[in-house]
Amino acid sequence: MYIIDNEWISLDRLEWILHNGDPVVLGENARNRIQKCRDFLNTRVQEGDTLIYGINTGFGALCNTLISPSGLALLQRNVVLSHACGVGEEVPAEIVKRMLLLKALGLSHGNSGVQVETIERLLYFYNNDILPVVYQQGSLGASGDLVPLAHLSLPIIGEGEVHVNGERRNAIDVLPEHGLKPLVLQSKEGLALLNGTQFMSAYASYAVANSRKLWKQFNAISALSLEAYDGIRSPFQSNVNTIRNQKGQIETAEIMWNYLENSEMSGREKAYVQDPYSFRCIPQVHGASKDTIDHCALIVEREINAVTDNPTIFPEDDDVVSAGNFHGQPLAFVMDFLAIALAELASISERRIYKLISGTRGLPDFLIAQPGLNSGFMVSQYTAASIVSQNKQLCTPASVDTIDSSNGQEDHVSMGANAATKLYRVVENAYSIQGIELLNASQAMDFRTEKCGPKIEALRKSYRKRVPFITDDTYLHPLIAESISFVKYELSIDE
Repeated sequence: MYIIDNEWISLDRLEWILHNGDPVVLGENARNRIQKCRDFLNTRVQEGDTLIYGINTGFGALCNTLISPSGLALLQRNVVLSHACGVGEEVPAEIVKRMLLLKALGLSHGNSGVQVETIERLLYFYNNDILPVVYQQGSLGASGDLVPLAHLSLPIIGEGEVHVNGERRNAIDVLPEHGLKPLVLQSKEGLALLNGTQFMSAYASYAVANSRKLWKQFNAISALSLEAYDGIRSPFQSNVNTIRNQKGQIETAEIMWNYLENSEMSGREKAYVQDPYSFRCIPQVHGASKDTIDHCALIVEREINAVTDNPTIFPEDDDVVSAGNFHGQPLAFVMDFLAIALAELASISERRIYKLISGTRGLPDFLIAQPGLNSGFMVSQYTAASIVSQNKQLCTPASVDTIDSSNGQEDHVSMGANAATKLYRVVENAYSIQGIELLNASQAMDFRTEKCGPKIEALRKSYRKRVPFITDDTYLHPLIAESISFVKYELSIDE
């Protein structure tokens, strides 16, 4: 069991929670803060008719319209219903589950005015894999992720649909099976559920976790490519990288040097003075991506520990503040930046693939024994090239865009939600490129008599249990799919 109790949660801890499988519950400190905030808000609402945005007023451009006390509960239900207008593809289940957890975390700080029961309902859905149907399109990434979070919240009030036990069902039919009834939202709760950056931060945290994995694996696979290409080890030695004084470059070079230690291939005499950039500049390119991943991780970690709804409530100060913590600009920037960093890892990978199939340095054309009769791995590079080009298109920044909404009240938006969904596609594309490089590098290495360094030999041996050496042309799609599955789900790099 993991207890949420207002402690700082690192991204590593978040991943542990998500993958450990233990139930998540509220701690006593969090419960007390949540209840204290709810009690304070009840008192403020009962005291008079002072306008408090989203609590006794309408929303957006209707912020000056007073709502009578008798209509406050209906107001909150209505905002969830009216804002659930998403379209497009469904958000993947793994992202929806993150959204549930991150929404509960954001509300648990005791500055949002929700009931304890409301957060417990989010955690019940999380713990029991009752995953609301959420759509990818609809958020501007400014007033929080209003539209996707509305879909996330519908089942709490008995509306919308959920995925449970592999079925898509109406939430109102699922709740009784778990002994649950639809919640009646109190003042401010609908807005608290909808305001916030949990759609963006769910995608961002997923991307950071996978970026770290991809970076480690690209280092190992590029070492295999370098060995297969009969590349030179000296660009990875300490002195030349230390004088550049870039942290990611130094770290990458050290990892690569260790991979190449005790290698028969890298230790043999070379006939070449230097390698192409795609091999020689691995520390510089992979290292820059690592520095970017680290920066993005810092911003995302802050965000998952933040209060991002509006208005925010401070019982200790007797204050309710209507501000803009929901604005997704910090996430929009770093998700655009992270997409670029991942796209570059994939781009330099495709260039190594191109070199491996080029019929140079003692390797056969297109990595096949009888080129001409066989096309070999020629067109696997086409596939990689098409994905790399798509990544370049996906890296057009979303965060420089904005559009006016809500009759001008919400006049600058982050477009972070579009940055999030684009980034997700770049992550998946990077795995595809990585799988194709491993396919080609392993094939190329099998034409060598010498061995790689021990760690890379272990990687190649593990991979060969899944994907065989190819002697003649064969149906390549299943082998590429198997290779992608290997790098995404099976490969684990311990550096």
